[in-house]
Amino acid sequence: MRLEGKTALVTGAASGFGAGISRRFAAEGARVMVADIDAKGATAIATEIGGIGHAVDVSDSAAVASMCEVAIAALGSLDILVNNAGITHMPAPLDEVSEEDFDRVFAVNAKSVYLTARHIVPHMRRRGRGAILNVASTAGVSPRPRLNWYNASKGWMITATRTMAVELAPDGIRVNALNPVAGETPLLASFMGEDTPEMRAKFLATIPMGRFSTPEDMANAALYLCSDEASMVTGVCMEVDGGRCI
Repeated sequence: MRLEGKTALVTGAASGFGAGISRRFAAEGARVMVADIDAKGATAIATEIGGIGHAVDVSDSAAVASMCEVAIAALGSLDILVNNAGITHMPAPLDEVSEEDFDRVFAVNAKSVYLTARHIVPHMRRRGRGAILNVASTAGVSPRPRLNWYNASKGWMITATRTMAVELAPDGIRVNALNPVAGETPLLASFMGEDTPEMRAKFLATIPMGRFSTPEDMANAALYLCSDEASMVTGVCMEVDGGRCI
């Protein structure tokens, strides 16, 4: 029960890494708001873990403001924020990615972090404590070809994590990130372009441990970084990648 008495908001939590993190947080005693653009999926995970489901488009300012307001009201306060929601564009030469896809990737992967910070940091600052966890990617550390603008959005998130950590440390707010390698999530097929045994083998060949990141891998790392055990850890972007970035 390492999060007993804590409250958490996890975005992109209807499936994949976000669902895994939400399940682990709840199992460790936290009350969790499960937020996702997939309302049905968010409700299902929330029901499973005894949390609160909430439908949200994290790229929409009004929707994020409402989500944060509802979370704080429903949970009483907010100790942990996990910015997990993310999307990618299909693999393509960088000059062939549409402007629409570019804008959507940065709205969901980057602007959402700005929006949640606007509405949750003041709350955490008033309380003198809080933990923010951004889910970035190994793509922001060791980019893959043909995913240029997705790579760039995750590099942005890594830098945002570090600068947030420096600025918010005096307020008692810790900010860290996780850098997973491609995982068994709904985004896997998009990363690869097509989900075939051949493409999986090609991706796995770049991971020394020979497997993808799992929701459980991410949940274990997230639990540590968001718990009081990591009270001296901030500005860390932890690779959960089986050696991909070595």
